[in-house]
This record gives sequence, structure tokens and C-alpha cells, in this order.
Amino acid sequence: MPDIRVVEVSGSPREMGRQHGERFRRDIKILAKERVVLSSNKNWTGYELPRPDVLALGEACLPWHQEYAPELMEELRGIGDATGVGLTELVILNGFTDFIDVVFNHRAAAVPARPAHPAADNCTAFIVSPQATAEGRGFFGQTWDMHATATPFVILLHGKPAGGLRFLTLTLIGCVGMIGMNEAGIAVGINNLMARDGRPGVTWPFVVRKILMQDNLDDALACITKARLAGAHNYLLADATGRGFNIEAMSSRLHVQEVTSGSLVHTNHCLFTGNLPVERERLPESRRNSELRLNRAEQLLKPGQITLNDLLALTRDHGKNGGVCAHAVAPFFVESCSAAVMRPATREMWAVWGLPCQNEYRHFTVKRR
Repeated sequence: MPDIRVVEVSGSPREMGRQHGERFRRDIKILAKERVVLSSNKNWTGYELPRPDVLALGEACLPWHQEYAPELMEELRGIGDATGVGLTELVILNGFTDFIDVVFNHRAAAVPARPAHPAADNCTAFIVSPQATAEGRGFFGQTWDMHATATPFVILLHGKPAGGLRFLTLTLIGCVGMIGMNEAGIAVGINNLMARDGRPGVTWPFVVRKILMQDNLDDALACITKARLAGAHNYLLADATGRGFNIEAMSSRLHVQEVTSGSLVHTNHCLFTGNLPVERERLPESRRNSELRLNRAEQLLKPGQITLNDLLALTRDHGKNGGVCAHAVAPFFVESCSAAVMRPATREMWAVWGLPCQNEYRHFTVKRR
């Protein structure tokens, strides 16, 4: 892959969205249409659902997004101004992996459903506390694994909102943000989880971007714990002081774990037993893959005295029994389409587009005003 595309947007929320939409007008239309179609597909949601019903569920999510983050809804309206894509379709595009939880639970009790599609269920993420690093400053990082067809749509959004905190976020075109860090040194990342308790609510890119509006970790944490979540994700938070949290959040329940020492790794299955009753059934090979990546990353981080180079190597790892870096293989074609490592204390990010093992990281800094 070439160097990751950096897209700068600035000004009011609507203006930022318009700039984003004008840059990728054609591709946003394509991706939004595709995500709505996939939301009707039983391979993803467990059963077929007519397009009007899918759109009705998407529309039911709009008031929750508006109440949660009106600024981000204005940003979506700006994308819509530039592309002609409707607000409902843009919300589905943004929050697709949460939205399929909503669709699944809509009729799960009435219709036998298939296990979750593995291509919606990947990523290996980690927090390394200052105590576990060679230099005494903490890190956050992750691979970003999706169906290989998503790789061409990856960008790094550099936001300079009027009156707000500057930020960098890895995302897909048309989406407000998915992994990132702001000028206050608040970093956030995710692992997708699959749940049976989805409901109309707020989807995860809105949660990520609202976190990047905060200047302290407690307020960032509240963006998750006080939200009416549409679907299941595991969120990881870290700040410039070295504090960190792992939040395994389903729609109807969550578990918060503070990271005070050592390292913490999360992949794509629930580790908190209280969440198991609402975790969706998975294909056995998908579950094994998540467990192998978890064990491998924990093994690599266990010695402590971790350096930046160790973490970049972790994202490129191919262990004997299954490594962290995912390559597209039939029948699921999941790959590490991007990866990032962040050091919140210095506001630095290292990001790569495409397979980490085959491409070079670029260095970025979120400059403070």
C-alpha cells in the first residue's frame, strides 16, 4: 500500500463533514450502499431483513445520536450535503458492526439465526502501562482487522474543530472516527464484540469521537458508561499520565477494568463472565482465532520493559500457532487493514495502511494549540 492518506478537516462540525464528503463523494456513496445491503444479509445479521425494515431500524437510532452528540450529527449532515447520502444511511455506514447487533436482536427470538460473521469480529488491542515500558511512558496500540474489501477505504482524519480539541483518528471514508488520540493525550481504541442484546441507540464511532472531545480520562470514560449503546464493543482508553481502562461494553451491561500495572490485551470475545449471557454465538474457528491472538499478544508483552519497536513488531507478528497480523484467507478474507501505536504522553501516533508486516509505519503528532 502507499503511505496512509491524511485528510485534514477544520472549522464548524458541518464544514468538517462537508470537506470530508467532497473529498470522497463517490466512494462514500458506494460504501454506504454496501453497508445497508449487508445489514439485510443473513450471513451478517443472522437472517434476511427487507431493506425498508433495515432503514426503519437505522432511523430509530437517529434520536439517540442527536441527543448524545449533536455536533457529530451536524458533521454527518455536512457529509450528506456533499454526497447526497441520507442521514440514516450514514449512521448505518458509521456504526455497521454495532448496527448488525441491532438488526440481529430485532427478530432473534422469532427466527433461528446463523452464528456471527467472523469478518465483523476482529482486532487485537493492548494497553501497556508506564511501569511495563523501558522508558516509563505508557502506550496504546492495536491492529485494525476487517474484511479485506474495507482496506481501500482507510484514511487518517486530522481534525481541527473550531473551538474544540485537535485529533487524529483512523477511520473509513464517510465515518467520523474509529481509533485515535487528541491533543489532550486521550487515546481510544476498540475491539468488536458480537451481542444478542442490540437495540436502537448510539453506535461506536460516535462514542470514539465524543471521547476525543474530552480533556480528561474520567470524562472520556463517562462517554461510554453513560451512553445508551446500540451494540457491543470493547473500548480501551489511555491518557498522558499513564492511566488506562478497558471497558467491555454490551448494549445492556458493561464491565470496567482499570489498568494500573503491566499490560492488558483484548481481542474479540468476552473476558468478563457477566457479559457471556448476551454474547452472540460464534463459529468455532472464529472463537479459536480470537483466543490465539489474545494468548500470542499476552506472551509477547509478558516480559515487560516494552519499547515502541516491540509494539510495532507485535502488530506484524506471525507466530507458529497463529499470529497477530491477519492475512485475507478464504472463506472469510479478514485482514489487518491498518494498525496504530500511540504514546499519549508525547501525543505521538505511528500508523500504517494495509498489512503491518508488508508496509511501513508513518509518524504523526497531534500538535497542541
